[in-house]
Amino acid sequence: MYALIVPASAPFVLLATVLGLSWWEDHILPTPPTEPAEAPAEAPFATAGPAQLPEPLRVDTALTREVPGR
Repeated sequence: MYALIVPASAPFVLLATVLGLSWWEDHILPTPPTEPAEAPAEAPFATAGPAQLPEPLRVDTALTREVPGR
């Protein structure tokens, strides 16, 4: 009977471990500073416009095209 308790309780033990680590991270670990230590002087690169995607192939023209020899 005790052999059935360990496998049945394993998910609950893992859940308790994850919840405990989450609580520990929120309450025990130091919080990062709210202000950045040093702001960058300028942006490292300029943002470009949206990328142009190639136009998809038209399926209807490929299916209705005449094939020589048929």
